Amino acid sequence: MENNKSFACPQGILFAFLALCSSLTIGFIIPINLTGFQAETKQTIKNINDIEVKVGTQQRLKKFKPAMLTSWQQEAKVKGFSYTLPTRFQGTIIRKAKLAPNKKVIALTFDDGPWPGYTAQVLEILRENNIKATFFVVGKYLKNNPELGKRIVVEGHVIGNHSWHHWYHYFNQKAAAFEIDNTSDLIYQVTGVKTTLFRPPGGMLHNGLAAYARGKNYAVVMWSADSADYSRPSASVLTNRVLQQSKPGGIVLMHDGGGNRSHTVAALPLIISKLRNQGYSFVTVPELLEMQYKDQKLIANTNQ
Repeated sequence: MENNKSFACPQGILFAFLALCSSLTIGFIIPINLTGFQAETKQTIKNINDIEVKVGTQQRLKKFKPAMLTSWQQEAKVKGFSYTLPTRFQGTIIRKAKLAPNKKVIALTFDDGPWPGYTAQVLEILRENNIKATFFVVGKYLKNNPELGKRIVVEGHVIGNHSWHHWYHYFNQKAAAFEIDNTSDLIYQVTGVKTTLFRPPGGMLHNGLAAYARGKNYAVVMWSADSADYSRPSASVLTNRVLQQSKPGGIVLMHDGGGNRSHTVAALPLIISKLRNQGYSFVTVPELLEMQYKDQKLIANTNQ
C-alpha cells in the first residue's frame, strides 16, 4: 500500500504541473491573437474611413469645379484677356492691318499648339522680351495640354481657334461646326476666353471651315509674312525670310506646335531683335485691328 501511495502522489503532482503549463500556454496564446485581431480590425476601419474621405473629397471637388471655372472666367475678363473685335472685322478675312507706313507695328502669331516643350520655350522668349503675341490653338492639342493653354492667356497673350483636328479636306456644315465650335468651347472651358479669331489650317479658305467661321462672325485671320518654318530652315534663313516680308501692320506666321519647332525657337530672339532695330513694336492681332479701326475712324471724322 505504501508503494501505491508513493506512486500516486508523484503522478498527481505531474498531472497538476501539466495542467498548469497548459493554462499558462493558453494564457499566452490568447492575448497575442486578440492583439493581432484588434490591430487588423483597426486597420480595416481606417481603410474604410480613408475610402469614405476620398469619396467625399471627390464629391466636394466635383461640386467645387464649376465655381472654380466661373472664378477663372471672371478673372480672365477683369484682366482684359477677353476682347471684342470691332464689328467691321467680324466675318471678314484679314491678312494685315491697313496702317500708315510710319506706324511700325507688327503681330507675331503662332499656330498648331499648345505643344509640349516648344510652346513653353516660345512663351519664355516672349516674356523675356515683354512681347504679347497671338496663338492659334488646335483643339485636340489643347485638350492634352490645358496648362499650356492657361499659361498663354495668363501671360497676356491672345488665343484663337485653329480647328479641332487640323485637317485639310472638305467639311460640310455639320463637320465644320464640330471642328470650330468644339475648339472654341474648350478654349472657354480651359481659359475663360471666348475667342472670335479663327485661322484655317493650311490657310485653306474654300474647304468649308472659313465659310462656317465667317457665318459665325469670326475674323478669319491669315498672314502677310510667312516664315515657312514648317520646312525647318536654319535659324538665319528663317529670320531673313520674316524680315524680308515684314511691313507695318503685318501679321507674321510661325509655329509653336505640330512637330519639331527647335529652329523656330532658335530664330525667334533674332527676329525680335532685328525687327526692333528697324523700329518695330509688337502687338496682338486684336490690338492691330483696333489700331486700324481708330485710324480709319479718325480719317473719316476728319473728312466730314
